[in-house]
Amino acid sequence: MSDRVSLKIEDGVADVRLVRTDKMNALDPAMFDALLETGEKLRTDPAVRAVVLSGEGKAFCAGLDMGNFARMKDGAGADTGGKSEGNSKEGRLEKRNRGIFNDAQYASWVWREIPVPVIAAVHGVAFGGGFQVMLGADMRYVAPDTKMSIMEIKWGLVPDMGGTQIMRHLAREDVVRELSYTGRVFSGEEAFGFGFATRVTADPLSEALATAKEIAGKNPDAVRAMKRIYNATPYATAADGLLMESIEQDKLIGSPNQVEAIMSNLEKRAPKFKNAG
Repeated sequence: MSDRVSLKIEDGVADVRLVRTDKMNALDPAMFDALLETGEKLRTDPAVRAVVLSGEGKAFCAGLDMGNFARMKDGAGADTGGKSEGNSKEGRLEKRNRGIFNDAQYASWVWREIPVPVIAAVHGVAFGGGFQVMLGADMRYVAPDTKMSIMEIKWGLVPDMGGTQIMRHLAREDVVRELSYTGRVFSGEEAFGFGFATRVTADPLSEALATAKEIAGKNPDAVRAMKRIYNATPYATAADGLLMESIEQDKLIGSPNQVEAIMSNLEKRAPKFKNAG
């Protein structure tokens, strides 16, 4: 994992960095495996309270490694590290091997399933699959001159790493369609206007780490409950969403970490929260 993705956890903040800098962090089989391994590790770590996902070097992620397109030209499928080669039925993308996802889709969606907030700090380029990995985060802090593209159409393909299911909740449908049909490159400033970027900043990594540190200082039980609610909201009825609010709140009221939140505010001191149970 360390030659594709680095992971450092300090004071509850997981600092995740794509480190294949010689290839602008392009997605090859080892990178897919490293993203999946890192995401799975963070899913089950009760000490983690926030995650920052970034890319070292010149880019966040340049998308699918060029070697995959040569494989497609020769009639083989793209290699994401978790599927067999060729076009046989067993190796096709339709196979679900991670719940409702295949491996490529889960490399983006796993950040949604990590039970704490994930902030993507994006600079340089975020093309194709890299753009979809970015979309998996709860929030996206983006440098204004970042170049982005839903680039799959350039190669005669559709976005297939879960992006179609996330983009529809972030941007207007006609905007998503235009960008997908054309594959045109757009800036971080434009991404903010479309709804893909949460914040435009000259230093997305520093600001993302600062926000993650702030989140890590809140009641971790409440933060995780909010992520569960917000993950479910786009797919829930109003009745189910309102009931979920009440269920989560009932669990929190009077719990040790919620009491600590009250006492630390009343006593004007830093809180001492226990890790999520």
